Amino acid sequence: MDVFLSKIYKPSIVKFALNSWPPFWGAGIKIISISEDFREVKMKLKLRWWNKNANRTQYGGSIFSLTDPVYSLMLMGILREQYFVWDKEASINFIKPGGSDLFADFMISQPQLDAIYESTINGDKCFPEFVIHVKNNKGEVVSEVQRKLYIRKKPKYRTE
Repeated sequence: MDVFLSKIYKPSIVKFALNSWPPFWGAGIKIISISEDFREVKMKLKLRWWNKNANRTQYGGSIFSLTDPVYSLMLMGILREQYFVWDKEASINFIKPGGSDLFADFMISQPQLDAIYESTINGDKCFPEFVIHVKNNKGEVVSEVQRKLYIRKKPKYRTE
């Protein structure tokens, strides 16, 4: 994130921008809420006729997309312009069919942030991993998504 972007990077703006973004909008993905400190995000994947698979349940690609940029965007909001933040790896385990709207909650704890700060203070790379449980409208887990990120302090902010 550059310095200009960091000045306008606010939860309400990120929410509006992503809810208007064609890949999210077209897939039926909606951000319900983003906390003021970027540590919690709640999202919904609406079941629509155009995002159903051949079995008339949620298309797996839409479920995967529901989780795609979220942790990176959260950490960009928390770490600001001092860090590079990228998605590195992801995998999904489909547990049961998604026959309803689906929901995902994303959280970053203080111990997770402390570990990121500690491991990147001298410019080292950090690869934190997060697990998201996507649930149906009954609260049952439909899929488990694992995401690994790449985080590194930008050279001008590293301590020598």
